[in-house]
Amino acid sequence: MDFGSFFASVPNPRAANARHDLCEVLLISFAAVLCGAENCQDMADFGEAKESSLRKFLRLRHGIPSHDTFSRIFRVLDPVAFETAFRRFMAAFAARLSGVVGMAGQVIAIDGKSLSGAFEAGARATPLHLVTAWGAGNRLVLGQCRAPGRNEIKGALELVAMLDLEDATVTADALHGNRKMAKAIRERDGHYVLALKGNRGPLYHETVKLLENVAADTIDGPQLEHGRIETRQAAVLAVPDGWDQKFKFNGLAAVARVDAVRRLANAEECQTRYFVLSRMLPAADVLATVRAHWGIENSQHWVLDVVFNEDLARSRKDNAAQNIALLRRLALNLLQSDGLKVSIRRKIKRAGWVEDYLFTLLAQMR
Repeated sequence: MDFGSFFASVPNPRAANARHDLCEVLLISFAAVLCGAENCQDMADFGEAKESSLRKFLRLRHGIPSHDTFSRIFRVLDPVAFETAFRRFMAAFAARLSGVVGMAGQVIAIDGKSLSGAFEAGARATPLHLVTAWGAGNRLVLGQCRAPGRNEIKGALELVAMLDLEDATVTADALHGNRKMAKAIRERDGHYVLALKGNRGPLYHETVKLLENVAADTIDGPQLEHGRIETRQAAVLAVPDGWDQKFKFNGLAAVARVDAVRRLANAEECQTRYFVLSRMLPAADVLATVRAHWGIENSQHWVLDVVFNEDLARSRKDNAAQNIALLRRLALNLLQSDGLKVSIRRKIKRAGWVEDYLFTLLAQMR
């Protein structure tokens, strides 16, 4: 599996006489992000500092690109083509890690995230908003899509339409617990466990009523999470015949209730959530699936903000923010799949300090 063979399909947006090879620019950028680079100036500085090492596997006929070159490329690079190449690469990468082609049996979490620093001048309230598909089992970003007009629902539907979901289970929060999402997932041969809230009207109220007197039969916990002790239990019930037609909810087969009790010091908080399922699952599997969904918050969103400083990223012109965000997710994938038993932050520092470790990471992509 070679980085260049996947990303060579990305159209070169520059004139035919451009000096620097596009795949080389992308690889330098990616290596820089692995070592903590946050912007195009960092990428150019990294390239200059590591030029002699980079020449061991890159031609660099015209030397290291300037920061203006990095910036110009990411501004005009087609983000859809870049994401398509990324998605193909991650499918191959995930298959190599697991030994299994496709995502059958895996939980794929869908969620959106804003890049607080990525906004056009005068539009601070409307930063770039991205929707991500997260493979919970192997902890990999599988795809990314810009939410058009910050419409996360539309962005999520576009992302689902691009993914291979055969026999995978897609999870999403209540924003996406709607008919269009259910239909989109089933059309891609996937299954769903979607959160349901009161804004779904009749379906929500009928679900609450159906599960009202059903006892929870599986307990998950207690678990220590974020300084609090949380215990969850679940009840699952097949829906009455015709519910999928009655509520026009494609593939609706079962509903679930998850009751959570959180204890922090002397305080106790109880919460009940409801879910719609496209197939009947044991209560234990529902609890495991719901728990797996939050990996996209803890293992992706939090790491991108706290370790990669994504919310502070100032790239904003044209396509730069979206394309560089994709590089961060590719770097996160590689760092999380690496077997070194230290934090992501320490891996980034080690990649910058120890060239052998950086080359070991890059070699995983060849």
